[in-house]
Amino acid sequence: MDESEQRASTASRLGAQDNSGISTLEHGQKSVTLSGKLIPFKIQMLDDTQETIEVPHRAPGKVLMDAVCNHLNLIEGDYFGLEFQDHQKIMVWLDLLKPILKQIRRPKHVVLRFVVKFFPPDHTELQEELTRYLFALQVKQDLAQGKLICSDTSAALLISHIVQSEIGDFDENVDGEHLAKNKYIPQQETLEDKIMEFHRNHVGQTPAESDFQLLEVARRLEMYGIRLNPAKDREGTKINLAVANTGILVFQGHTKINAFNWAKIRKLSFKRKRFLIKLRPDTNSSYQDTLEFLMASRDFCKAFWKICVEYHAFFRLFEVPKPKPKPVLFSRGSSFRFSGRTQKQVLDYVKEGGYKKVPFERK
Repeated sequence: MDESEQRASTASRLGAQDNSGISTLEHGQKSVTLSGKLIPFKIQMLDDTQETIEVPHRAPGKVLMDAVCNHLNLIEGDYFGLEFQDHQKIMVWLDLLKPILKQIRRPKHVVLRFVVKFFPPDHTELQEELTRYLFALQVKQDLAQGKLICSDTSAALLISHIVQSEIGDFDENVDGEHLAKNKYIPQQETLEDKIMEFHRNHVGQTPAESDFQLLEVARRLEMYGIRLNPAKDREGTKINLAVANTGILVFQGHTKINAFNWAKIRKLSFKRKRFLIKLRPDTNSSYQDTLEFLMASRDFCKAFWKICVEYHAFFRLFEVPKPKPKPVLFSRGSSFRFSGRTQKQVLDYVKEGGYKKVPFERK
């Protein structure tokens, strides 16, 4: 068995679900021409604008996601996703394989958010300037919403690169006016002198270079790309779970207290509200064979399990293994398939070229 086959079988084990869900990973679907009534969907973009995009009423999620990427002329769209609040008020990712209207019951009342879904460990893996610009907008958004927790020094440095990309070289009067009109972080007033001090050092830095430097700072922060999911451990202690390119992370508040790398994880599963991590045997470890965490509900648990399966597939596999054939009569539990390219496939595709680069406009 070669390395890619080993990785594929690992994915099957990680995602296998006895009672509650089955991870069957699959290549991206071939484009299908759909006809019929067009349904408008409101999309909140990363630059805070809102676009309305129409797709056929029977279209799967992939059609809408592709339409958004086409609208942006985005080549590396695989790093992004569309999320929305479902009927149970849970933020979920749009499933690219399922019909949209089976996921969103009342499209008129739903706004989907186009955001970064997969955060690579190194921003140099992002080949296109547009992709790095969108990642920079995500950092800006996370700072403003208080999600990217970091030291005052790091926050000021991040904001100084954003300011450089927006207004150019340092000018004390212009900087003061700009910071007075634009709030990049809660309680910004206490950081303004430090922001301007850092901004002085960015003379001549282009917007594209500012995005690059911003991501260089951001990727070193512990909370970069982290979405916290409240849970409790077996003792009832409140913790937060998160998924990253490296594996599953455990936080207490905003402090990381543990990490389980993909190589150590044998299987991920969920049963009702319990999220289960089955570890590979390790004589040097004091951990039990299976770790158990209690989440708020089965739906919260399932949503987190699904994004974990997707993160593993995207970052760990060379290619997505073909799905197993569906049972003829029936199957137990829900099925879930990762749709799209792995990061390796995205990198190969961009390096090979074969597409026309289109200039984009910063807002």
